[in-house]
Amino acid sequence: MCGICGELRFDGQDPEINTIHQMMSKLERRGPDHGGDYLDGPLAFGHRRLSVIDLSAHSNQPMVDSDAGLVLVFNGAIYNYPQLRSQLKTRGYHFFSEGDSEVIIKAYKEWGEACVEHLQGMFAFAILNLHDHSLFVARDRLGIKPLYYSLDNNRFVFASNIQAVLASGQVNTDISALGLHHQLILHAVIPAPDTILEGVKKLAPGTTITIDANGGMSYRRYWHLHANRDPAKADWGEKQWTEAIHDSLMSSVKKRLTIADVPVGVLLSGGLDSSLLVALLAEAGVTELRTFSIGFSDIGTEVGSEFVYSDQVVERYDTLHHKYEIPNQEVLDRLPEAIQYMSEPMVGQDAVAFYLLSERVSQEVKVVQSGQGADEVFAGYFWYPLMDAAHGSELERFAPYYFDRHHEEFLQAVNKRFHGADHTGKLVNELLTAPYADDFLDKVLRMDVTTLIVDDPVKRVDNLTMAWGLEARVPFLHHELVELAAQMPKHYKIGRQGGKHVLKTIARGRIPDAVIDRPKGYFPMPALKYVRGEFLDMMRDTLNSQRCRERDIFSPAYIERLLSNPEADENMTRLKGSKLWHMALLEMWLQTHVDKIG
Repeated sequence: MCGICGELRFDGQDPEINTIHQMMSKLERRGPDHGGDYLDGPLAFGHRRLSVIDLSAHSNQPMVDSDAGLVLVFNGAIYNYPQLRSQLKTRGYHFFSEGDSEVIIKAYKEWGEACVEHLQGMFAFAILNLHDHSLFVARDRLGIKPLYYSLDNNRFVFASNIQAVLASGQVNTDISALGLHHQLILHAVIPAPDTILEGVKKLAPGTTITIDANGGMSYRRYWHLHANRDPAKADWGEKQWTEAIHDSLMSSVKKRLTIADVPVGVLLSGGLDSSLLVALLAEAGVTELRTFSIGFSDIGTEVGSEFVYSDQVVERYDTLHHKYEIPNQEVLDRLPEAIQYMSEPMVGQDAVAFYLLSERVSQEVKVVQSGQGADEVFAGYFWYPLMDAAHGSELERFAPYYFDRHHEEFLQAVNKRFHGADHTGKLVNELLTAPYADDFLDKVLRMDVTTLIVDDPVKRVDNLTMAWGLEARVPFLHHELVELAAQMPKHYKIGRQGGKHVLKTIARGRIPDAVIDRPKGYFPMPALKYVRGEFLDMMRDTLNSQRCRERDIFSPAYIERLLSNPEADENMTRLKGSKLWHMALLEMWLQTHVDKIG
C-alpha cells in the first residue's frame, strides 16, 4: 500500500526530478517507510512505500527489472500473488524479491495488457517499457485504489491523490460545471473520469490506459459486472446461496489476512458487517485479534457511538480491543486537518471519523479489514426496498430516495454561470438502463457497486486511512464475491430479515442476535448532521468569507436559507445529511487545495 506518481512528456522536454519530489511530498503519509524516484528520458516516477508485503528493500520502488526492460510503481495488494508467482516460475521467470510488486512486472511481461485479468486484489499501477518508452496504467476492477491524472498536449501526469497532481504545476483548477452538478446532487459522487476540477481526471475502475511516447492513448475496459441470473444456479435455494456466499466471503477474508507480513486488525463499528468479519476470522483460527472502535459525543437523541453493540462482539470473541471516544471539540479542531487529506470533497459524516480513528489505529497495526461494501453488495440500506416498491422509470424510482437535491434546487443553489443540463439525471439514467441486469434492484446495486460506492465510502476509507499510513482491506468487495452476489435473486438480499438477508443468516449463531437485529447504523457523527454552536459558526464564517464570495459558486439567497435554519426538513437530504455541511465542506476543500490555504 503506497502512493505513486509520475510524469510522461510528449513535447521533447525531460521531466524535472524536483517536480516528482514535490508530488512525492503530497504522498508521504500514504507511504512513510520508503521513498524512491526514477528518471529515464521523457518519463519520471515517484513512489512512497508502506511496507506490508516483503518488508525488505528488495521490494522498494520504483522497481526496475532490467531483464524484462520494465519499471513499475504500484499501490495496492495482490492477494493471489503467491499462486501467480508459482505459475510464472514454471514459465521460466526468475524473481529477485519476495513480494507482490515484482509479480505484476512478470505478469505484464507474460500477458501484456491482459495481466490485469490475472490479478486479484486492489491496485493502481504504472509500468514503463524501457524499449519504446510506452506507459501502461491500470486500476483494479472495483476502484478500491485511486488514480488521478492530468493530460494536455505536453504531458501526462498521474498520482494517487489530487494533491500530488496539483503539485506538478500548470493544472487547470477551474470548477467543472458537470462535476459540481454531481457533487451537489449525487452525494458528492463524481464518477470517473471527472472530478470537481476541470484539469484533473481519474481512471475509471476496471480500466487500463496505454500511452505511446508521442502521446497516443488507448483505453480498455477489462471488467464489467453482469447482474443476470446464472442458469447453472437456477435450482439453488436459500441453503445453497447461503453456503456459496459464506464460502466466498470466508475465502476473501482469509486472503486479506494471510497476504501480509504484518499483523492485521479489524475496524469494528458495531454493525453486522464488521462484526461478521470478526466472527469469520475467529472461525479461520485467528486468536488475539486486534479490534478498534470509535465514538463521538451525542447531540440530543442522536447517539454518537455504537459501543453497546461492538462491546458484545468483543466479549464473545475476546478480542484485543481498543475503544476511542472523541469529544466534539476535537472533531471541530481537527476538521481542517482531515480536509487536507481528502483527494476530493467528501461530505460523508464518517470521513472525519475515519481520519481520527486511523490516527489511533496506525499506532497499533499497519493493516485492518473493514466492512465497507456489504451494504451495497447485499442491499443493506433503507432506501433499497423503497426504490424497489416504487413505480415509474428507473430514474423516477431511484432519484427521490437518493439525490441530495433535484435539478431545480441545484439551479437555485448555484450561480447562473453553472446552470446547464441535468447532467446527473442523464448519467444515472444511462447507468440504470444499461444491459446485463435482470431487474430494477439488480440495476441499482450494480450501479452502486461499480460507480457510487467507488467515489463515496470506498474513496473515504482509502484517503483517510492512508493519511496515517494505514492499509484498509475490504473483503466484501472481492470481485468474485461481488460477481456471485450479483447473480443472486433479490429476495436473498431484501428478505424476511430485511436488507442483507443472506449475511444475517450467515451471522446467526456467530454473533449476538442483538447486533444482527439492531436498526441499521451509519457510523454516526451527530455534530455534522445537526449543525449547531461552534460548528454552525464555522460553516457560516466559511460561506460568508471573502474567498467564497469571490469564487461565486453559490447563490447568496440559498446559503442564507441554509444558515437560517440548518435543521429544517427542507435543509436535510434524503439520506439524512446536512445540506449546509455539503456547501461548507466544498468551499473548505477548495480553500485548502486550490487556494493553498490550510
